[in-house]
Formats: sequence, C-alpha cells, structure tokens
Amino acid sequence: MLAAIATRDRRMDEIVDKVMSGKRLSFEDGVFLYKSDDILTIGQLADVVNQRKNGKKVYFIENMSLYFTNVCEAHCSFCHFRRDPDEEGAYTLTPEQMFEYIDQHIHPGVREFHITGGHNPNVPFEYYVECIRALKKRYPSVTIKAYTGAEIDFFSRISGLSYREVLERLIDAGLETLTGGGAEILSAEYRKKMRVEKAGVEQYLEVHRTAHKLGLKTHTTMLYGPVESVEERVQHMLYLRELQDETGGFLVFIPLSMQPASPNASIRRRNSAIEDLKAIAIGRLMLDNFPHVKAYFINIGTQLTQVALTMGASDAHGTIVRERISHSAGALTPAGITREDLIWLIKGAGRIPVERDTFYNEIRVYD
Repeated sequence: MLAAIATRDRRMDEIVDKVMSGKRLSFEDGVFLYKSDDILTIGQLADVVNQRKNGKKVYFIENMSLYFTNVCEAHCSFCHFRRDPDEEGAYTLTPEQMFEYIDQHIHPGVREFHITGGHNPNVPFEYYVECIRALKKRYPSVTIKAYTGAEIDFFSRISGLSYREVLERLIDAGLETLTGGGAEILSAEYRKKMRVEKAGVEQYLEVHRTAHKLGLKTHTTMLYGPVESVEERVQHMLYLRELQDETGGFLVFIPLSMQPASPNASIRRRNSAIEDLKAIAIGRLMLDNFPHVKAYFINIGTQLTQVALTMGASDAHGTIVRERISHSAGALTPAGITREDLIWLIKGAGRIPVERDTFYNEIRVYD
C-alpha cells in the first residue's frame, strides 16, 4: 500500500495522508510537490487518485485536427503557427477547400473534428459560423469540437456580440464542445511577459463558464515551460478547480509542454521528462473534481505518454491525423498515430484501452 511508503519527508507524508483519505490539496501542497524531487511518490499518488476515478481504463478517440486559417492578429511569443495576412505561408480556407483536405485523409472511424486556428480579423464572424455549419452538414456523424476560449473572445470583439450570443450562434450551426487552448498560464504577469495578445484570465474563464451554463462540456489546458513560476502553475490549476466546483463543465485537463521553436533546439531548451510527468501527476492530484487528465503525446512523445499512464493520466488523446501547431513550434513527436499503435501503447502500460467519443462515452473496450 502507498500509505506504508516511507518518504523520509514529513511534509510529503502529510500530503500522502491527505490523498489517501480523500482530502483536497492546498495551494501550498501543490507548490511543495512541484519543488519536490520525489517523482515516484508523486506519480504513485496520482495513480491512486486516477484509479479511484477510472480504474485501469485509458481512453482514446479517432479524431482529426483541422485548421481553417493561420492568419492571426495576435503575436504571442510562443506561437510559431500564426502568420500575418501577407506573410509567406499565410492561408484562409473556404469550407470547400477544407472538404477536399478531409476527403483525402478521413477514414470511417473518425468521430471528432478538432478545430482551432488564428484570430483572423480579415474575415467576419459569419465566416467562422459557416465553417462549422458546412462541416456539420457534410459530415453529420462527426462531433464538432471547435475554437478555444480565446477564439470565442475574439469572435465577441469582432461581432459586437456577447459570449453567450456568440456561443448560441455557433451551437445553432453545429458546435458541440470547445477545445481547451488559449489558457496558456492563467496569470496576468505571465501573459504580459509572453505577449499573450488575446483573452485574459477572466475572459478565458468567463467563456468556459458561459459555455457550461449553455450546457456545453468543454476542455481546458495549461501551457507550461521555463517562463512561469511553479506558484503560477498551481494557481492556474486552482482557477480551473474553482470553476469546476461551480459548473462541473470540464471534461479533461490537458497539460501542454511548451516547444522550443526549432526541431534542432537542444534538450536544455525543452521541458525535461520529470517536468512533463510532474505536470500530469500534480494536475491529477490538484484537480480532484476533473474526471480526466490527458497525456498529450504530440508534446511529450509516445514513450513518455506511456509512462504518464501510470502517473495519473487516463487519456492518451487520439489519432489526430496531422497536427500542425506544436510541430510548427519544434515538436519532434509524430504528427499523428494509428488506432493500433495507441492500443499497443496503452496495453504496454498495463492499462485497458477504451475507444471513446468526445464526451467519454465508451465505444469499445480492448481488454
């Protein structure tokens, strides 16, 4: 039993006791865990919490990432996907052009379109609505997971509509859930430092609060790296935990390991494996009201994802087909993965693969 492990640290023993008795961890507990080098105890604790919620099941989905435009008014310092309107490589697709791309790559198992993109001020809000409407009409059986909290804030600004009105228009067109991006680190100081020229802390949280009130379940993220403090990371999670206490609308927490801009960057410019595992494990421990924590293989690689499944992660993401945002920032990982490889990866961690839909309804259990 984990409770019998001698950690040789009174403070860690206190946290072990809290976790084993089901008590909520504090801000101070989270900071201590981030500063601790006892990754094995942290990982084991996270595994205890995860198995209480999900047993040995690990979920994945057959999905496809789509990007209608990379033109963006913001100049966030960590983003290498965006382009200015006249910059080489800038594009904005029509729905018909996107259909052509999808029809070349889609297969019958795809259940979800994951749609994000730039904040393109050169097209009206109606363009973004019609992209959703056209997709849903052509592929009615595929769930539309689209737009970040920051994109919803952008749509509100360019349309003059409230968050609620923007979301209602998109829901009417076929939107079924929001993606989790745009959170980055929920800290005003961090957002100033990293030139996050989009929705602020309160705006991001209010978009998701509004979506939850409208009946949408949504996703959320944390983009971590060398810039923010561990205190800012823990506070980020507490903001999410508080909103989840209020609405219960989040499906999953997705830690995103910041990429170093170039695939040739040295390992010192990348997050370490320990940092990646801590983000997942501590996320599982702090966010006691979240059903799932995701190990995102696009950012941390398939091998480390497999380890993370024993340290708090209950979701191995999905097939994706072709990811672009992290790879434009220097990710060295595969841009997609097959269902067979995901099943192999999950079973290799001693877990039970479960194919799911967007809302974690089980489609097939591979036991």
